[in-house]
Amino acid sequence: MDVLQKLFLQHFGAPPARVQALQGQLGGSGRNIIRLSNDHASAIGILYGVREENAAFLEFSRHFRRHGLPVPEIYEEDLENGAYLEEDLGDLTLFDLLSKNREGDKVAPQVIEAYRKVVTFLPRFQIEAGRNLNYSVCYPRGSFDRQSIAWDLNYFKYYFLRLAGIPFNEQALEDDFDLLTTFLLRAPSDYFLYRDFQSRNIMLRERQPFFLDYQGGRKGALQYDIASLLFDAKADLPPALRQQLLDLHIDTVAEFTALDREAFLHDYYPFVYVRIMQALGAYGFRGFYERKTHFLQSVPFALKNLRWLLHNVKLTIALPTLMSAFNSMLGSEKLQSFASESEHLTVRITSFSFHRGVPTDDTGHGGGFVFDGRSLPNPGREEQFKSLTGKDAPVIEYLNRQESVHQFMGSVMSLVDATVANYQQRGFKSLMVSFGCTGGQHRSVYLAEQLAKHLRDTNGIDVMVLHRELETSQQ
Repeated sequence: MDVLQKLFLQHFGAPPARVQALQGQLGGSGRNIIRLSNDHASAIGILYGVREENAAFLEFSRHFRRHGLPVPEIYEEDLENGAYLEEDLGDLTLFDLLSKNREGDKVAPQVIEAYRKVVTFLPRFQIEAGRNLNYSVCYPRGSFDRQSIAWDLNYFKYYFLRLAGIPFNEQALEDDFDLLTTFLLRAPSDYFLYRDFQSRNIMLRERQPFFLDYQGGRKGALQYDIASLLFDAKADLPPALRQQLLDLHIDTVAEFTALDREAFLHDYYPFVYVRIMQALGAYGFRGFYERKTHFLQSVPFALKNLRWLLHNVKLTIALPTLMSAFNSMLGSEKLQSFASESEHLTVRITSFSFHRGVPTDDTGHGGGFVFDGRSLPNPGREEQFKSLTGKDAPVIEYLNRQESVHQFMGSVMSLVDATVANYQQRGFKSLMVSFGCTGGQHRSVYLAEQLAKHLRDTNGIDVMVLHRELETSQQ
């Protein structure tokens, strides 16, 4: 602490009257963050023992400021003692602004505007300032290369999957990791990769964003950082807003460099998966291994992102063991228990085949509904539909034409809606709804998807969908 006070005196010509620890060991970086101030000046002091990382931050900060980017001014430094003094940007992070100005998926206009400003700055870091950056100071690697990716994937495997008790075949998972890594390395990567571009590392002062914590930056692909921001777990951005901001990012990148939009999107979601795995590895290391349990509060939000990806994104590479691990995570009672403090009611919707029995409620609450869809017209009896599922457009169109299907769903929705309203009023946290048919491929899948679509428009509800037979067949 004395070294920071010395730096403060050296810069401002007077000692600090107040010294306040802001983060200490509560954060994920291990740095000590101290606010030093007197009646005339204020600054943020950093104490951290990794010289190389400190040197990278200082070099990058000065470089970005030369490019007119809003990063903190560096006042003083003492690398020998692991200390430096920087501009005080206040206390309001982008995450704080979002948390205080949203109701469920309804995000206030001023928050959306802040996110839009942040997204338009990102390509300036990646492309404009990244062109002549001194990458020789990068720590621990100069690029997001095969070694960097392996570190992240193994971090996830050993500190999250292992410690959470998720079963997997190690060699098969390594094969998937190798395939995923090879795919990621195909993407153009001659850009600055910020590495931790997320809502807690962006400060807001007078409605303008300022950027922090880029000391882990290196060369890499454009997709990684926007994935970090949009799938930032606890920020829990609504999918429609994520898409709006992704489109804005792509449009802004195109102002700085030639961009193949289709190729960018082709590579984007694999980077989303890698970023989520890196974050889960960090939650596992801090939460399970170091027993700093507050890190585990982010796990349910990361699982929600994974659930959305599994149901809305189809990758062009097959990663069966990894996808099986993700599905096991979504069904893990241990991991779901971290969401116990959520204010939302979680409705778990499952499709299944009666041949394999009715699904059990892994939450331990019991109850819920089981609806039998075998009385409805069966697309599976027609040759043109046999290889399809209830998520495919031809099957959906076929069932949408059946009056009996609409009558069935009308009755289901009426009953479920009444129960949801009652559960919310009574503060219950879990409701299970299952749809069965003969094979668990067409009617039950369609019915589950229709109910999920209906319930996602209801405030205060988290909807989880599991197609048991489809996901079993993919493993």
